[in-house]
Amino acid sequence: MLALLQIVDMITTAIIMIVIIQFVIGLLFAFNVVSPSNQFLSQVYQSLNALLEPILRPIRRFMPDTGAIDFSPMVLIILLNIVTIILGNLAVGL
Repeated sequence: MLALLQIVDMITTAIIMIVIIQFVIGLLFAFNVVSPSNQFLSQVYQSLNALLEPILRPIRRFMPDTGAIDFSPMVLIILLNIVTIILGNLAVGL
């Protein structure tokens, strides 16, 4: 059970890091710190979007429309942390 918990924790940590990297690159593009014509960052951003879109799409369906601000990555991070906490408490209880 402990090995399963460690694997799930590693996966959730990786997803959280991908969400944060996507967010930072999006901010760099939004505030013109980096030009969107930068081929490398544009490809990285598109790849991260392709990875995260299937996870974020169901969350976006339930979220109210807030305009330009997308809160679904924050909700995903919170949900992943909740899952990790619940599985950790289950592992300790067994």
